[in-house]
Amino acid sequence: MARRREVGTLWIGGPLSWMEQLCLKSFVDKGQKITLFSYEDIPNVPDGVIRRDGREIIDTDDFIKYEQKNSFALFADWFRLHMIHQCPGMIWIDTDVYCHRPMDYDSDYVFGYELPGEHRVNNAVLGMPADSEILRQMIAFTDDRYSIAPFLPRKRQGAMRKMAAKGKPVHITEQPWGVWGPMMITHYVHALKLEEHVQPLNAFYPITFPERFKFMRRAELAEGLITDETTALHLWASNKRQLGNNHDGLAPKDSYLERLVKEHNINPALSPIKGRGKTTFDGALIDDVDLGEVSTVADLTGTARGFVLALHHKFDCDVHLVNANRRGKFKEGDEAWLAEYTKFLTDHEVPEDRIKIIRSEKELRQVDVICNLSGYGDRTRVPFLAKFLDACMHSDTRVFMDVRKGSGAFPFLKNYGTNTVLSTREDDGDEVTRIRVTPKPPEPADGGENWDRLATELAGNDGWYRSGTNGHSFLYMPRSTDTLVVTFDNLDIAMTKREDRRPWGYSFIKEQGWSMLGVLAGGWTWYREQWVSDQFDQLKKDGFFKQFNRVAFYGASMGGYAACAFSPAAPGCDVVAISPQSTVDKSVVPWESRYKVVWDRDFSGKYGDAALVSKKANRVSILYDPYEPLDAQHAARFTGKNVQHLRAPLLGHRLGSSLNQMGILSPIILGALDGTLTSEEYYKLLRTRKTSPRYQRELFKKAVSKGHTDLAKSLGEHILKQNPNRAVRLGMRAL
Repeated sequence: MARRREVGTLWIGGPLSWMEQLCLKSFVDKGQKITLFSYEDIPNVPDGVIRRDGREIIDTDDFIKYEQKNSFALFADWFRLHMIHQCPGMIWIDTDVYCHRPMDYDSDYVFGYELPGEHRVNNAVLGMPADSEILRQMIAFTDDRYSIAPFLPRKRQGAMRKMAAKGKPVHITEQPWGVWGPMMITHYVHALKLEEHVQPLNAFYPITFPERFKFMRRAELAEGLITDETTALHLWASNKRQLGNNHDGLAPKDSYLERLVKEHNINPALSPIKGRGKTTFDGALIDDVDLGEVSTVADLTGTARGFVLALHHKFDCDVHLVNANRRGKFKEGDEAWLAEYTKFLTDHEVPEDRIKIIRSEKELRQVDVICNLSGYGDRTRVPFLAKFLDACMHSDTRVFMDVRKGSGAFPFLKNYGTNTVLSTREDDGDEVTRIRVTPKPPEPADGGENWDRLATELAGNDGWYRSGTNGHSFLYMPRSTDTLVVTFDNLDIAMTKREDRRPWGYSFIKEQGWSMLGVLAGGWTWYREQWVSDQFDQLKKDGFFKQFNRVAFYGASMGGYAACAFSPAAPGCDVVAISPQSTVDKSVVPWESRYKVVWDRDFSGKYGDAALVSKKANRVSILYDPYEPLDAQHAARFTGKNVQHLRAPLLGHRLGSSLNQMGILSPIILGALDGTLTSEEYYKLLRTRKTSPRYQRELFKKAVSKGHTDLAKSLGEHILKQNPNRAVRLGMRAL
């Protein structure tokens, strides 16, 4: 009876790409027991793979690597020897070795020739008796990190001896690639006369290193070279460079690699190849997205396909492709890249209705991620970028772009935000820096004559407009003495040009015929401006609020904080706050890691801590997502008897947008503002979320992340009966 063997491997370097997932899963699917050693948590290991701590084999934090190639292959070469020694009978396989069929070799010697000629032996597949002489000698050789290998070319050996004589021995990390790998195993196999144990070329390397590109071409080319002798098939991780540069880090269409990922139900778009050695690919940018949710991504130049696809598959976001030329102009006809780009996305399971072509400046909308790779500021002039940033950035937008030295992009971008350098490279003799731009708070500014005139017109003959310090202002628009709604800007509105702004909730409140007092922020200030406090004091003193039968304060996020904090100016009012902060005073909420821009502001006084001062209101309705940890902690600080906690699970910090998409934001806010919304009515309306693709996706992901696989499968099946939720469908494949 054939001897079924266990295999083991090691991974260092964060999440797996689809290539490692494919290879690991192939052993599971073919019924061969496989163990993955690691020194850190790896979030995307296929089910069925046994996990073990690498410190069981080598307890170290010194992960040596070949410095010239920035590769941990050197540490892996060392690790495998000790794994084989400590785990008798276990066969080492590299993470780019695919299980064509299970290895059932009776001999403990398992290695093979990698090139014709039966000389060079590779160690991608390696097995030896735990007490063998070859293993003993190789472990002894690798104990000395300054050893001069007898199998190196004589000239190289001589140069290394001269360096050692000068007191500067060459460390193993500076020595040639493979010195502890194929070169070493080849030397000892022949030195100890073990050739009879070497498997033929077809066992593991029927497609040799010079032929490795055949894995990326027509599937038939690779299949024609695989024989009945083949068991573990080396896919050659060095192919990652071409996969990243030419195929967006994915498996090429109709290739042997694509055939394998389909066979094993692996979706490369979920784990694209992000780099090779010192080279990183566009898909790696997904790791630099520091946002909890992305609803829309816009590509300005058509050069971020891999990144955009990764964003869509991770966040289930919409894709905007901007049909502008190199000068930022919208003209008739499509840019040359649009058709191929769109086909690429649809070929990789992005529904057509999630892709929008932006063909005019009027169609530009605020988005969460802007891609400007090899575009404005690199290949073309950076001023052309202005119109897109002005129209598409909101308070949480992230811009990913390339900046060519001497382009003037860095001074230009100072007006928009702060830059984080992600990588640098040389291109045509110039240094090109890839950066992430994070919006900065808008500078306090007066509205100017245009805004003053517009605000006065909005106020009408019976209303008033007051312009204050650092860009803050009050705009009163009377319509009825029955209800007054006092609203406060959120962060996004505070970024909008004054002449384009209206107070928060303007259209909705106007439709109800209610009077409105809009409090406009001069930036991301949380209204911690003495002038604002003085205005509320004066309005209270003048009895302004008493002329109305009902007064409601309303805002979201920063505006939600202000709605609660300034409610003492109108005792007995109702407050409606969406995802509010209770305060941003770090001495009170040291766990609040956001909004650094106001950490140094004074949040004391009668309008300071919103959770405390809002207790004089009639009712304070707090809408929040309990699964957003910081929002939930703020909500928990509101403990008054007048507080109505309205939970909106899995809808995020920007839950207002989600409620609006479900069509229930208006009735919820209307009921909250007119005082008729009960908890029962709210949760009845919230049942609509059960058919919301976003909620379904987040609920499914939550079940998976908690390890409730059976529940996730049942939930996924239920969701897919209702609608073709792409994110859930892809997630079900991995279960």
